[in-house]
Amino acid sequence: MDKFTKLTGVAAPMPIVNVDTDMIIPKDYLKTIKRTGLGAGLFAEMRFNEDGSENPDFVLNKPAYRNASILVAGDNFGCGSSREHAPWALLDFGIRCVISTSFADIFYSNCFKNGILPIKVSQEELDMLMDDAQRGSNATLTVDLETQEIHGPDGGVVKFEIDAFKRHCLLNGLDDIGLTMEKAPAIETFENKYTESHPWA
Repeated sequence: MDKFTKLTGVAAPMPIVNVDTDMIIPKDYLKTIKRTGLGAGLFAEMRFNEDGSENPDFVLNKPAYRNASILVAGDNFGCGSSREHAPWALLDFGIRCVISTSFADIFYSNCFKNGILPIKVSQEELDMLMDDAQRGSNATLTVDLETQEIHGPDGGVVKFEIDAFKRHCLLNGLDDIGLTMEKAPAIETFENKYTESHPWA
């Protein structure tokens, strides 16, 4: 998993409440267990018209936001079914950070396991960041996980809280497998001792 230390990128505004995982990645895209390629289906029902053409009114189709790496979203982002394909699709599209006032618990946890930083802020702070994000190509934010700060284009700063363990994992690029591999010497020592004491096993 890629480390997350500091991210400077275009922030796309999505002031929609209750964006569920089916909106993030529709069920038609759940036939694969691969983490790559799902970016094509991200917000598909909003990004594309019925004939497959792009919906020019959808924020990520607008020229200023096509390469957005930060999403400033409405309340209760990631609700609905607990599909891990949702963070996979966001990451494959290029979104590394989602900012909202609240997230569904399972989606929130899945983000950390896949290298995405979900940040909870107050409604007042979200309104300010949403205003920043609505500036089009000038909607650049810097998210610093080490200092736990979001820096806006005009010099404004929003501090955010995050669980220390989740922060450690993102800063060091550790998913569940990476965390296990950190214990590899201890695991090997145990296995060797177990083999010696249970040669018949």
